[in-house]
Parts: sequence; structure tokens; C-alpha cells
Amino acid sequence: MASYKVTVATGDVAEAGTKNSISITLVGSRGESRKTTVSLLFLPGQEKSLSVDCGQDLGPIVFVRLHKWRLFLEDAWFCKDIRVTAPNGTLYRFPCYQWLEGVTTVEVREGSGKKLVDDELQILKEHRHQELAARQKAFRWKNFAQGWPRCLNVGSILELDSNIQFSCVRATDFTGFLILQGASHFLSGFLLRHTSWESLDEMRTIFSRTQGRDIGECLVCSPP
Repeated sequence: MASYKVTVATGDVAEAGTKNSISITLVGSRGESRKTTVSLLFLPGQEKSLSVDCGQDLGPIVFVRLHKWRLFLEDAWFCKDIRVTAPNGTLYRFPCYQWLEGVTTVEVREGSGKKLVDDELQILKEHRHQELAARQKAFRWKNFAQGWPRCLNVGSILELDSNIQFSCVRATDFTGFLILQGASHFLSGFLLRHTSWESLDEMRTIFSRTQGRDIGECLVCSPP
């Protein structure tokens, strides 16, 4: 008998918790555990610990399967990470940082960075190919206009998976930032400017009001 200590953490973002059932399966190089229920209720920022008992040592834990199941109402869950301590004391970390929606199973690899050539187990090679296929399906490109860079082939951000969209909190912060900066630029006389900049120093006058990180967000996220 081998007993593994497992800790499952929920993110602290808005609405991260869930009332749906969450279960876990440990997958090692020598076998896998039975599906074990973690909890029927998670609160934002909360961690739940449990023991997963197996009939044999599973060997190095290569990934975990998270199972989400609902009885009545859908309640999405944002998983932060999973930590597994083996009987010999080895700690395995599985960063997740994604939403689980509907009745679904998500496989999360152990967090050590590895290249394709490092995947010696067939189960890891298959997992990598499945993940690549899923990303190719989710991210399809189209030409917005001749000469423009390609963009995602969706009509609205709402068509994207929730893990790709901004969170509600992040979107609210970003919208507030744009309103504040727009008002500032308008009052400064820059928003409706119809003439060319006279010098780089004049351009710095406006951009010095904004931190570099926020400028980067505007350039990436704002529509042309």
C-alpha cells in the first residue's frame, strides 16, 4: 500500500470557487490511482488536502487528471495548482491556472520544464500531441485586411475559451484604465489632435504619464 498526500488549490480570482464535484487521478510511470473525490465545494483561494491510497508505488508522478462533474447547475472552477507528496517524500508540483467548465477531465503535466526529446514515456508523448492538436483547433488565424498581421478567426472575444479571455476583474480594470487615460489625453489636447508631432520630446509629454507596462497593454489589446 502506498499513500500519497495531495493538495489542490483554488485561485483567488473572482468566482474561482465551485459547488460542483472535483475528483483527481494520479498518473505515474508504473500505473495510476483510482479516481478520488477531492471536494464538493471550493471557495476562492481555498486549498483542500487529502490522501490517495494506492495498491502499489506509482513511480514518478508524470501528470494528474482533474475531473469536474455537476449534478444540477454548472459552476465553473479555476484551479491554481496541485501538489503531490509521494510516500518517499518527493514533492511533485502541477501548475494548472485554468478554468474547468462543464463535465470535463483535464490532464496537467508535472511542472518541470521538458523538451520533446525528454519525454521517454509513451503516455507523455501522446499527451503532448493531444495538447498540440487542441491548441491548433482553438487558435485559427485569418487575414483582417491586406497587408495587416493575421488575427484570430473569431467574431468576438466571447467566442474564445474562458481561459483565453480576460477575467471579469482584469477586464474591468483594463476598461477603467482606458477611460482614465482617454479623459486625461482629451483634457491634455492630444486625443483630437489633427496635426503631426513636432518632435520626440512632444510625444514623450503624453507617454510619460503612463507606465510602460500599461502602454504595452494598449498596443496589444486596443483595436486599430
